[in-house]
Amino acid sequence: MSLRGCHRKGFQGVRNISSLPEHYTLPSGDKIPAVALGVWQASPGEVGAAVKTALNAGYRHIDGAWIYRNEEEVGQAIKQSGVARKDLWLTSKLWNTFHAPEDVEPALDDSLAKLGTDYLDLYLIHWPVAFKKDTSEVDEALTADPYPTWQKLEELVEKGKVRNIGISNFNIPRVKNLTANNLKVQPAVNQVELNFWNPQPELLAWSKENGLLLEAYSPLGSNKQVKETLNQPEVRKIAETLGITPAQAIISWHVQRGTIVLPKSVTPSRVEENFKVFPLPDDLFDKLEAAATAHKPLRVVNPSKGWRLGYDVFDDYPY
Repeated sequence: MSLRGCHRKGFQGVRNISSLPEHYTLPSGDKIPAVALGVWQASPGEVGAAVKTALNAGYRHIDGAWIYRNEEEVGQAIKQSGVARKDLWLTSKLWNTFHAPEDVEPALDDSLAKLGTDYLDLYLIHWPVAFKKDTSEVDEALTADPYPTWQKLEELVEKGKVRNIGISNFNIPRVKNLTANNLKVQPAVNQVELNFWNPQPELLAWSKENGLLLEAYSPLGSNKQVKETLNQPEVRKIAETLGITPAQAIISWHVQRGTIVLPKSVTPSRVEENFKVFPLPDDLFDKLEAAATAHKPLRVVNPSKGWRLGYDVFDDYPY
């Protein structure tokens, strides 16, 4: 299902729907599953079992990253699952220390080796911040101009090592800064923090208008927010009305907004629960959207101070 034409502009829900999309169609024509298992913060010894549970439950989209330090266990679990590679969607991400063009392909090759595959369905620039190799010192030039990094990613598409490329944690000015170049391959997605506490309606509206699909990480909120999210009156009302769980109500809301959703859990029952989505009636969708956008946004994932940037990576483009 294509991003364009399936969802109205604005946030009034998807009208006259009987089911939510199982896939979205990217510019390449590839169909990316709408619900994925996220493996961020999944501990060694737990992530493999979660991947197996997810694949057994019907998931076919696994979202990982080099920096999660669990790609080898994910790859082993996929192999043991017996699910054919062609039936899977695998995403990984390029870490900040590998933005120099000569470092991009070796970083990808490391992820491919650990995952036990010869290609990725999607490879993302994990953050719009480049570090100098083997340090946490910001490479100002590559941070200001990500085009050389992107050109290398385009080469990997041409080589067949990556089928689609995209970005993560980019705000609108940073997306514009990248796409102002003469790109051979447009970003397929932008993976960002999206949840009840940080719904980012402006970014969502702009992305839809510009044909850029968003992926929602921390969709139920951060670890400290999940319980509060699931106890919100609007969320509980939807769950009770539809006979679904509060988590399913939130995940369904994300898909109905027109985003890919990346719930993460290592608890088997929750992994299975999170895969089931249901269309929300217009009035309930609208109430949940209004509640999510009524309060001051609260972002949890923000490494700006830890990386000593001297600015907020999510503020207007500083260069």
